[in-house]
Amino acid sequence: MVLVVGSTGLLGSEICRTLLERGKPVRALVRTTTDTGKQERLRSLGADLAFGDLKDPSTLVAAMQGVSTVISTASSTFSRQPGDSIEAVDAQGQINLVDSAKEAGVGHFIFVSFPPMTGDFALQRAKRAVEERLVRSELSYTILQPTFFTEVWLSPAVGFDAANAQVQIYGSGRNQISWISFLDVAKFAAACAENPATRNMTIQLGGPQPLSPLEVVKVFEGLSGRPFTLTHVPEDTLRAQKAAATNSLDEAFSALMIAYAQGNVIDMGPAFRIFPQLQSQLSSVEDHAKRSLNLV
Repeated sequence: MVLVVGSTGLLGSEICRTLLERGKPVRALVRTTTDTGKQERLRSLGADLAFGDLKDPSTLVAAMQGVSTVISTASSTFSRQPGDSIEAVDAQGQINLVDSAKEAGVGHFIFVSFPPMTGDFALQRAKRAVEERLVRSELSYTILQPTFFTEVWLSPAVGFDAANAQVQIYGSGRNQISWISFLDVAKFAAACAENPATRNMTIQLGGPQPLSPLEVVKVFEGLSGRPFTLTHVPEDTLRAQKAAATNSLDEAFSALMIAYAQGNVIDMGPAFRIFPQLQSQLSSVEDHAKRSLNLV
């Protein structure tokens, strides 16, 4: 049995679907306050539901009974639940989960994090603290560190509005990023649950081809047949936003935009040596662009 924590989120729900498609029994941790539509979607996929909350350790051990593997993607960054914060969920909540997994005798813990970034901010401190707790826990672990998700960072939510040919670029836009689809991260997470070679490893993940934001725009322009209007946000502006942030969530988004501006190219050699079958399956920026522009 695999327990997926963060099961109602973009990545977590896809991990549930991928595992169930492979015939793996899945238990999805949800809160009693979770939208009933999301609960029913997980049930319709074939997942069992367990009710619990990372902020309440007493609810976690029971949810892990009979569980061999925990996969956690949970984060407060897109949560609208009362009481959620980076400190409460991404930091202490995830540490509660690690400690509960150890207490329950779970065999393998897969934690979805992100690669180290320059600068200090609460979300990065949380990720690094959970990674350290895992390494010291004596649990068998796999830490996955995917870089920027195409579906998030090349979407209107962060200023990449392909439908209206308008794009906000953070920094110069010349530094390359190994954009990765959340669908591919789900494949890697599911594969890690089946492969003992990933035990006690940290694996960075990126897509098939690093491209700068300006190169990404050229891909969209070529497919759409029209020029895009670009607006640049200087790094100095982003640093000022980060310094002026009044809460850790606003600070995190500014810090992530700075990391985007600086670029992040991932060497996929180590991941492909473990999972050679996935090398030809990764979704490219062009694939994402075609979906975004309704060309497929």
